[in-house]
Amino acid sequence: MKYVLIIGDGMADTGLAQLNGKTPLEHLDLPHFNILAGGEHGTARTVPEGVPAGSDTAILNIFGYDPRKYYSGRSVLEAAGVGVLLKEGEVSFRVNLCAVEDGIMLSHNGGGIEGDEAETLMQDLIAHPDFAAVAGKIALQITVSRTFRHVGVIDAPEAGEFILKEPHNILGEPWQDYLPKGALCNELTDLMLASYRILDQHPINIARRQRGQLPANVIWPWGAGRAAQLPSFPEKYHHAGAVISAVPLVWGIANLAGLPFPQVEGATGDLDTNYEGKVNALLQALKEGDDFAAIHVEAPDEMAHAGDLEKKLEAIRRLDRLVIAPLLEKLPEIDPDFRILLLSDHPTLLTTRTHDGNPVPYAIYDSRKPGQPRKFSESMATQGPALENGDLLMPRLFDQV
Repeated sequence: MKYVLIIGDGMADTGLAQLNGKTPLEHLDLPHFNILAGGEHGTARTVPEGVPAGSDTAILNIFGYDPRKYYSGRSVLEAAGVGVLLKEGEVSFRVNLCAVEDGIMLSHNGGGIEGDEAETLMQDLIAHPDFAAVAGKIALQITVSRTFRHVGVIDAPEAGEFILKEPHNILGEPWQDYLPKGALCNELTDLMLASYRILDQHPINIARRQRGQLPANVIWPWGAGRAAQLPSFPEKYHHAGAVISAVPLVWGIANLAGLPFPQVEGATGDLDTNYEGKVNALLQALKEGDDFAAIHVEAPDEMAHAGDLEKKLEAIRRLDRLVIAPLLEKLPEIDPDFRILLLSDHPTLLTTRTHDGNPVPYAIYDSRKPGQPRKFSESMATQGPALENGDLLMPRLFDQV
C-alpha cells in the first residue's frame, strides 16, 4: 500500500465577483481533482482557532503536529530546511528580499527574484562595511539562498517578544509604517534601513528596473522563533518517505520530523516550477521502497499574494494536469493499492492577498474503492466530514481511524 499527500498551497479561496461569486476551485474544470473527490470529501480546520494563519502552522498541523504545542516561529522551520538547527538561546528570522518603491511595499518576494541575482545581492549586502557594522552589533549570521528567502540567526537568550510584520500581509501599504517593534526593534530597523540604502541602487536592481522588473531593494526580517523539536514522523505513524517541495519551510518540517526532502532541479515556488521533476522524485521514492511521499506546490499561494486571478487559476490547472494526472496514471504501476490525500494548507484570498484561517476542502481517494467523481470545491466539501483539527488528517490518510 502506498500513501501520497498533495498540498496545493493557498489554493482555497472565497467567492469572487469576477467569477460570479464562485471560488477558483468552484469555477475551474478540474477532472483529476474530481476523481480524488470521489472518495472522502470534507473540510478540515488546518489552522486552529487563535493560531496565526500561514503555511508554517497549517502544514505542521497537516503532518500531525498541533501548532499550539509545536510551533515556535516560522523561521525555525525554514532554518532547519537549509541545515541550520538552532542552539538553546538562539533566535532565527526569515529574511525576505522585498521590493519597495515610493515608500510602498510592492512585492514580498523582490519581484520574484531568484538565482544568481538573489544570491549576489545578499552576498554583496552582507559584505558591505556599512551593513556589516550594523549586523555585528547583534552578531547576525545570514544563510543565503538562491531565492528571495534567507535565514538569519542571532544569539539572544534574554530577548523578549519580537513583533515583526509579515511582508506578504502589507502589500500596497507604506512599508515604514510596519518596521519592527518589541525586542531589538532598533537594531533590526537599522538593519533594514541600511539594506535599503545599499541595495536600492545596486547594479542588479538598476538593471532590473531597466528590464521593467521590480527591484529587490530591502531585507525584511520576520517569523522570529527559537529552537524546536518534533516527534519522529516514522515512529508516530509507522510510515515514512520523501517530502518533495521547493521551499525551505517544508524542507524544515520534513527535516525536524525525520523525513528525507530531496531537492529537485528547477523546482521553484513560482508558476513555472519543474512539475515533472517533482512528480518523478515522488514516484522514485515510492519505487525505492518508501510507502509514503508528499508533494507541495507553492504556486497558487504566490499568485494569490500577487493578486493575480488568472495566474492563480492557471496554477491550480497545472496542479490538476501536471501533478495529479500523472500520479493517477503511474501509481498503479508501482502498487495498485494506494491512497491520496489532497488539500489546500490554508485559503489565500485574492480579495485581501493574505492568508485566512477558515477550514479548507480535502479529499482522500482510495484506489480500492474509488467512488464516483464529483466536484472538488469548498462548497461541495461542506457536505462531507468536518474535521475540527488538521492533525486528524494524517491518521485518516493512513486508514488508522
